Amino acid sequence: CEDCGKSLIGECKLHGPLIRAKDRVIPSRARLTLPHYLTLRVLELRAGNQQILGVFAKKVIQKRTQFGPYVGQLSTKLTCYDESRLVLQVLKDGGKYFLDTPNEDCGNWMMFVRLARNQEEQTLVAYQHCGEVYFTTVKPIEPHTELKVWYAADYAKFMEASAVFIKEESDICSLPPVAKEPVDPWICSSCRNAFATFALLESHQCIHKDRV
Repeated sequence: CEDCGKSLIGECKLHGPLIRAKDRVIPSRARLTLPHYLTLRVLELRAGNQQILGVFAKKVIQKRTQFGPYVGQLSTKLTCYDESRLVLQVLKDGGKYFLDTPNEDCGNWMMFVRLARNQEEQTLVAYQHCGEVYFTTVKPIEPHTELKVWYAADYAKFMEASAVFIKEESDICSLPPVAKEPVDPWICSSCRNAFATFALLESHQCIHKDRV
């Protein structure tokens, strides 16, 4: 204590405790990369002050807006698994690697995007391009709407996702394994065929245009 000139264990009983000044909290790398028209919201607070976050639009985001690439550490196994987020892998030098984000300083804001449980809430599609993973909007996203993602058709096959994709002739629509409620599939307005994802529907509609 500088007032009484004594070295003490703990606070001074005569002059009381020191006034503690805290350092400014520096946002993580992932939070600093968030575009200005997006925001993070706390959806749930779990034990140990663990926050479950979601990414929401602050303004209208147009269809076919591309985000990325996804930033993560290349790893042969995941060190941190979250059932609300997509598991992502890429092909590098002939090997298949996970994009691992064990903490917020190892990734960008895309690590906060939660997976879509059904077609109705899906706003983004994830796909691999030139060894990187990107997210692209599949429809206009209104303000205050959460961004949610699911695999594109080809990427789902690469990820060995257990979903049945609808072919033009037949087959039955099967929702992704994370779906917890029945949802109407994407329907083609020309031939009334059903598709498990919006990306598949778009690809199918290109066939119609080619035939015309």
